Amino acid sequence: MKPREKNPGSQAAFTLIEVMIAVAIFFVAMFALLALLNSGLHAASILRKNAPTAGMAVAELTQTNKLEEGYKAGDFGEIYPDYTWQENIWEVATNGLFQVDVTVLHRDAFYSSMSILLYKPESGH
Repeated sequence: MKPREKNPGSQAAFTLIEVMIAVAIFFVAMFALLALLNSGLHAASILRKNAPTAGMAVAELTQTNKLEEGYKAGDFGEIYPDYTWQENIWEVATNGLFQVDVTVLHRDAFYSSMSILLYKPESGH
């Protein structure tokens, strides 16, 4: 039996569905890259301001093994004299999972905030 020969006039081409899928994948990748670029530019603008962030206030809490529920406030000392911070800490689960809400104020006006979860099982219940 003789194998079938292709029609000499027909050409191989992509179907419309294949092209649409390729375009969709391209746009999803482009939007993901644009979102990443936007977050990088936002982080760079925060660093350019040379001001304290909520992460600076939280950094000390991450180095301890125990947390206590309650409200705390303080300042950044002589480095950032017009800035203060406020922390609200409470236990969200009985296994030592705490939520920490931090707000940084500049001359008593809102500047930035952050909310994180910290797992500190050695803390008293």
